[in-house]
Amino acid sequence: MSEPVSVKVSSRYQISVPSVARKRLNIQSGDRLLVDVQDGLLILLPQPDNYTARLAGLHREVWEGLDTTAYLQEERDAWGTSAND
Repeated sequence: MSEPVSVKVSSRYQISVPSVARKRLNIQSGDRLLVDVQDGLLILLPQPDNYTARLAGLHREVWEGLDTTAYLQEERDAWGTSAND
């Protein structure tokens, strides 16, 4: 949304999600939204059906060019040693 849209809080503390936001986020009747408050902002996010699928591939760029097998082996080797050895 390029310009903010005003919504009114009802006597039951309910708001309607503006159609422009529903369309952009593909929010349908019956969908669940996550509600978060951060630094004085009210944030509504569509709740994913499957959190694992939603997070798959997140921050993929962190691992680019890294031999993940060698990294994991190095981490596992570190677990077997302690500072007192």
